Amino acid sequence: MKAIHKRRGWRAAVCTAVAAFTLAAVPGTVAQASVPPKPKPDVTADAVNAYIYGYSLIMMRATEQASTNVVEPSPATIQAPVNQFANADTINTPDQRVIAAGNVDTLYSLAWLDLKKEPMVLHLPDTHGRLVMMPMLDAWMNVFASPGTRTTGSAAGDFAVTAPGWKGRLPAGVTQIKSPTDTVWIVGRTQLDGPSDLPAVKDLVGQYTLKPLSAHGRDYTPPAGQIDPTVPATNPVDRVAGMDAETYFSQLASLMATNPPAKEDTPMVATLARLGIVPGKPFDINARGPATAEALRQAVSEGYKQIQNGIPKVTEQVNGWSVNLHLGTYGTDYLLRAVIALVGIGPNIPEDAVYMQAFRDGQGNPLNGANKYVIHFAPGQTPPVNAFWSLTMYDPSGFLVDNPINRYEVGHNAKPIPNADGSVDIYIQHDAPAGMESNWLPAPSSGFWVCLRMYSPQTSVTDGTWTPAAVTVTS
Repeated sequence: MKAIHKRRGWRAAVCTAVAAFTLAAVPGTVAQASVPPKPKPDVTADAVNAYIYGYSLIMMRATEQASTNVVEPSPATIQAPVNQFANADTINTPDQRVIAAGNVDTLYSLAWLDLKKEPMVLHLPDTHGRLVMMPMLDAWMNVFASPGTRTTGSAAGDFAVTAPGWKGRLPAGVTQIKSPTDTVWIVGRTQLDGPSDLPAVKDLVGQYTLKPLSAHGRDYTPPAGQIDPTVPATNPVDRVAGMDAETYFSQLASLMATNPPAKEDTPMVATLARLGIVPGKPFDINARGPATAEALRQAVSEGYKQIQNGIPKVTEQVNGWSVNLHLGTYGTDYLLRAVIALVGIGPNIPEDAVYMQAFRDGQGNPLNGANKYVIHFAPGQTPPVNAFWSLTMYDPSGFLVDNPINRYEVGHNAKPIPNADGSVDIYIQHDAPAGMESNWLPAPSSGFWVCLRMYSPQTSVTDGTWTPAAVTVTS
């Protein structure tokens, strides 16, 4: 999933910070605009690095506010008040234009947790072998836990998500999951085996619950949410891009108070302190002098520019596929973390799922429905997974492609028929391939791209030894 809300892709507006000019009134002379002092190169670099470092934290906060600013859960927009699930209840179709690159293999269950008051207890029912994954992201966008079928099995379970430093006793049968931050984002997915499976999945998803620890074991009705009129309607990408330096770094200092940096961030925390950005303390852009203030103002545009310039560098090209096997946890690679926060906030860890995208064929040419393509998997070389895989078709904007047979993916719900030797051919073209409709992924008459999803991939995927076959032009 690329976004919870509609964005303008990777073309989010860049806000260029402009220093305020003061006029000195001198009797008998024309007032002159003062020239901002030129920051030292090391201060300029520190300020840019500070912007990049804080980007994921601030984007997560903007996304949280946009996702939770409702009175009650909404399946249509997948929004819900804090500490409540928002469960999608329909399968994506070409008419759905809210979630870019949405899949047709799962239903989403999303929740933002606030652990400052007390732990929240997640209950998962018995899934009877159905794939369920509940990756939990901290406020910095790192996946720190992922309860579900792959890790905790299919049996029913209760999981108490606790804040940093929480001390207390949990009831018998409740497993503790320690969060590094007070803020947690659950980006859950439940396996969906086609339209006929929707009622069963909705029934299962309806049994997922979140309760405060104090309400565990008893009936609980979550309170209604509150609408905050100060939260802008602007989508999070544009909202963060529009922040000036004072707003951006003030929010960074504030959010770091309850969402502490990781231990490996200690050098960066020291850099922030030199710039006057201290967790939990009011930020004054002028506190370190006018040169530092100017560096911080310039860092807004330069930092955002560096994040945008990093977009083409976050994936490796393998047989025409864009591949990144290092998502979900970032260590000190703050630029990668920021780029992912910009273009696809909240990705999975590879052990849960790997997504690969093909925008070009094996010869490097853009995919276009004027051509006919085939993906040939040699015997034993279909995507190696412990759950399932799928290949989904999207238009250039990232939405499903309307077609006469209402088929949007091949591999999971539409299972391809192997050849006599065990190999598998998937035909990607506008018109149906004669006699091979079962292996046909309908394409538009113009440009498109495809996404290969692998759920619970095997080690050969996550370590890069298995590579996808190229999309090849055929006659």
